[in-house]
This record gives sequence, C-alpha cells and structure tokens, in this order.
Amino acid sequence: MPETPNIFPYIPETITVHLGPPDSPARNVTVPFSEYVKNVASSEVYPTWSESALRANILAIMSFVLNRIYTEYYRSRGYDFDITNSTAIDQAFVEGRSYFENISQLVDEMLGSYLRRTGFIEPLASKFCNGTTVVCEGLSQWGSEELAQQGYNSVEILRYYYGDDIEIVTDAPIRGITESYPGTPLRLGSTGPYVTIVQSALNRIGQNYPAIPKINPVDGIFGPQTEAAVRAFQQIFSLTPDGIVGRATWNQITRIYVAILRLAELQSQGQQQYFIGPYPRDLSEGNSGDTIRQLQYMLNVLSNFIPSISNVAETGTYDTATRDAVRAFQQQFGLPVTGTVDAQTWDAIYEQFSGIESTVFDQDVLFPETEIYTETTRFQQYPGQPLQPGSEDGGAAF
Repeated sequence: MPETPNIFPYIPETITVHLGPPDSPARNVTVPFSEYVKNVASSEVYPTWSESALRANILAIMSFVLNRIYTEYYRSRGYDFDITNSTAIDQAFVEGRSYFENISQLVDEMLGSYLRRTGFIEPLASKFCNGTTVVCEGLSQWGSEELAQQGYNSVEILRYYYGDDIEIVTDAPIRGITESYPGTPLRLGSTGPYVTIVQSALNRIGQNYPAIPKINPVDGIFGPQTEAAVRAFQQIFSLTPDGIVGRATWNQITRIYVAILRLAELQSQGQQQYFIGPYPRDLSEGNSGDTIRQLQYMLNVLSNFIPSISNVAETGTYDTATRDAVRAFQQQFGLPVTGTVDAQTWDAIYEQFSGIESTVFDQDVLFPETEIYTETTRFQQYPGQPLQPGSEDGGAAF
C-alpha cells in the first residue's frame, strides 16, 4: 500500500492579500488569518443582521478563502499571494479598517471551521454575492438575512443555497502556510508521499489528455512509468520534457488537476482519496475502515460490467450488501463462495478491476469518483429537446 500523503486542509496562521486584481501593480499585505476573516466579514455584511445570517456568511467567507489556499489557486500560477481583494473574483478586504465587535467575537468562536461537500476533501468554493445588485449561483447575502428573519438557522441557510450535501468541519488544525511543492525536484528513484501525489494527479489528468501514459500501480515509487508520464505531461504543456518534477512542473500539475476537477468552483467534481493497494488481511462482514471502502469502490467499478454484481454504498463498513457483492464475484469467477475476502479473492477482484481500468479508462468511460480515478458522467444538463430514435449528438445516434 503506498504511503498516503497528508493532503487535508488546515487553517493558516497568516494570509497574503493582493490589494487589487491579480495582475495589477498593487501591494501585498500579510495579516493573521482571523484578522483577514474579520476584515472581510465587516466589509461584506452588516453587524445588525441576525446571528444565524452572520454565522452563515462568516462560514462562507472562511470556506472560500481556504479553498483558494488549498487549491493554491494563485500560487500555482506564479503569484506571490493567496487571494486578492477584488470583489469581482474574490472577497472584499479593506486594509486598516476596524471590525464590528459582534462579528469579531463570532469569528473568534468559529475559527477552525469551514464548509465542504460530504465525502469531499477540499473546502467548498462557497461563492456569494449581495443578492440585490449582483446575483450569483451561491449564497445571497441579503437573502440569508431574509431567511434568518423567517427562522432559518445558519446550517439551514447554507444548505438552502449550497445544497443538502454540505457539512461543517470544525477544529481544523492551524499551522503556518506551507506550499505543497516538496522543496526539491522529484526524479527517477524518488520515493514517498509526494511521488504518490504526482502519480495520482497524472492518472487523473491523463483521462482528459490520453497521450499521458497510465501509471499502474500508484505506489509512491518514481519509476520509468512515472518518468514517462511526467515527460508526456511536460510536452503537452510546453515545459522542458526532462521527466523531472521541479517547481514549474509541480505547479502546472497542480493547476491542471484543480482545473479538471473544478476544485476551485462551487460545483466541484470533488477530491476524494482512495489508494488501491495489495491484499491487506482477511475481510468479512462487520469489518470497517478505508480498506473496506476501497473494496466497495472496486466492486462498484466491476458492477458496471458484470450484471450479477450489485452496486454497493461506499460506507467503509462491510455490510450485507458488500458480502452479497463479494459472493456474486466469487461465483462469477469460480472461487469458493464464502462472502469473505481472503488473499485469493482480493487479488482476483484487483486483477479484474485493474484490467478494466487499463483498457477502459483510456476510452473515457464512466468510473466512480475518487482522487485517483475520477470521471464525470456524460449526463449533463437537459439538452432542451426530447431525445428519440434518430436523434444525434456529435455523430452518435440515439
């Protein structure tokens, strides 16, 4: 099993704000994170609003800026700041302004919290607007106060605007800002969690850019497969094709990965974290943990191709549905039908999963979402007219 890198969000001690649009010659200022949120909240909303509306807006502000930091939205593009004060693209920040006391108290109380969608890692890119002169897909600031007046609490307000699948993370760790780049280039022979990140990201990017060869397995070892994938990536994106992941290549991988998964957008495809590895131990009904979730993920991939295997919920708990799916797999492939995953069954499941992955992924077929294996369904918005025999789309007849 490859070493899993710690990629979960944290609260930075400080944040650097550019006092203007990204490419303007404005100054940068670095302030404590809590002071930044107090400044923005005092600039964006009114202190006389209901507490539930204030809490909802503060959480949206916190989550949005943490998304900018987590995705390295600006730093991966070569900027030396984390966010701007341009309200057209970011949030209002007024250097030197005073804070409203009640807002300041709420920020201190809520520090360490942010929004995310259930099952996703990244903070929600919780966009918002005033809801009067400007409307947007996210939270309406004035609308949040109207909902508060109707008795909505802060969670109900947030779910009204962002959907029922959001959750609030509390007590996130606080530490100094550190860039994701490991500090030294990764090359043939490198090992460790940073290599795992590169392999995972390149596999996902390769779904959109099939000239990038698949890395299998994702094992945290920078071998010839990884070097070939890095070279292909560098050639596509006009970087020196030396097969070495230096700062420029790392930043470009980060930027493309974030763009493909839309991690900096409100409607993100989401980042999850599954690393499928070798057989761990016997698994049976009642077991739980990430390994069970990996098993369920592989079974769900197989269920798309083997009708006798039913889709199961990826809960991380080996329940009756998982047992039945395992039994169906065992019966399909001539294994002892025990409902327990021993080494023989795990290897068989992984072999079938890996075979599908290597032959079907490159054909851009739907797979369940994970950090390593993510694909968006082709079903998007309603096309505007009924589909019927004879209908065509891009050369494909219905």
